[in-house]
Amino acid sequence: MSNTIYIGYYFKVQPLQPAVEILIAELGYAGFESFVETEEGVTAYIQKEEWSETILDDIQILNSDEFEISFSFEDIEQTNWNEEWEKNFTPIVVDEKCSVRAPFHDKPNTEYDIIIEPKMSFGTGHHETTHMMIQYILNNDFKDKSVLDMGCGTGVLAILAEMKGAKPIDAIDYDNWCYLNSLENVERNNCEHITVLEGDASLLVDKHYDVIIANINRNILLNDLDKYVACLNKNGMLLLSGFYKDDIPVLEAECNKHMLKLVETLEKNHWVALKFLN
Repeated sequence: MSNTIYIGYYFKVQPLQPAVEILIAELGYAGFESFVETEEGVTAYIQKEEWSETILDDIQILNSDEFEISFSFEDIEQTNWNEEWEKNFTPIVVDEKCSVRAPFHDKPNTEYDIIIEPKMSFGTGHHETTHMMIQYILNNDFKDKSVLDMGCGTGVLAILAEMKGAKPIDAIDYDNWCYLNSLENVERNNCEHITVLEGDASLLVDKHYDVIIANINRNILLNDLDKYVACLNKNGMLLLSGFYKDDIPVLEAECNKHMLKLVETLEKNHWVALKFLN
């Protein structure tokens, strides 16, 4: 099992908005990968191996006269994550249709109810990119579609795709903790058509999908796009997220080279999600 250690930063922010939105965007650029908004501000997590003592030097908002921002931080071992999670996690509801919650939350009245215990995996639905990908899945036809969830994190997008009628589904992540957590969550939600795999885009040889969901980051998307295109069926749909509005031109240009057409853009707190068709 992965022994990844994360560092948790606890930011107190006054006033909350728009400071929290800006802070999350800047922390994302700096390498933080998971965020939970709190009543006092935001908690942000980064892998210890990605951390340095100067990690906050380029976070401009910390030097702003408009906001008061204080913070503390600590190492978080994987075994402590459940305690962290229960302390910080509140259930979310996307477009009144889909809820994402932990087992200890009450069951809401939504059409799709996803139960996850993400530990330190990315993809709780709280992050803007996951939220927008959930919206895309809710608003598109997935019945009997073959689906790839690339960089699956907790498996939440693959799980929703199955709830929407997709099959078969591959959920892939290179992180061992995400792989193990996705296996747990797939079983927890009684999914029967999801295969969870540990690895990267090299696993896609000879694979074919009607829909590819890739919520990762700009550089990996640009690097692996040709592999996604090679296994996307005719009249297929590619959903991309994990990047900012400023990144759209370079991603769209690369997709256009592969005869993919941008047909819809979602934006939430500086993050974007794109829908392409071939």
